[in-house]
Amino acid sequence: MIYQNKIILLTAPSGSGKTSITRYLLECFPDKLAFSISAATRPPREKEKNGIDYYFLSQEDFNIKIREDAFAEWEMVYDGKYYGTLKSELQRIWNKQQIPLLDIDVKGAIHVKKQFPQSLGLFIMPPSVDELKRRLYTRGTDSDESIRARVNKAKYELSFKDHFDHVLLNDDLEKACIEAKRLVENFISS
Repeated sequence: MIYQNKIILLTAPSGSGKTSITRYLLECFPDKLAFSISAATRPPREKEKNGIDYYFLSQEDFNIKIREDAFAEWEMVYDGKYYGTLKSELQRIWNKQQIPLLDIDVKGAIHVKKQFPQSLGLFIMPPSVDELKRRLYTRGTDSDESIRARVNKAKYELSFKDHFDHVLLNDDLEKACIEAKRLVENFISS
């Protein structure tokens, strides 16, 4: 089957569970899906590896790639922290006869969906903003200031859920994963 130009987008406010659902889908479809590694200007977190979790770029290198039109999408997601999807990364996955699975911020997902309207866009919805805040604190990877910024951004991002093909409520991770798997199965076979 030819997967050229097919993309699966998983998007959600930070802390909604998109990374957990992404991992689940990659385990379910190891031969059909491949994780699209994003480029980022932020420093790696503990245990993150360049070329596996992200392509960690300097701000200067990121700007060069913007000028070269090397990104399918890019965004300043948080103040001074840029993220983007390299066109070469999508092509790398298509060349392996697989579908890129993007774990991506909401604005970036909207940009990709416009360029590749045949993509499957899944918006992961948290049960509530309060639950989202609790999850971010429990994760223990961000400062109080960073969590406040993420919660404020989440309130804004929730207003874009209708730009996507499906909205999955993640009030039960197992149920959300099973529903995502069903939708992806249908997309792969279409």
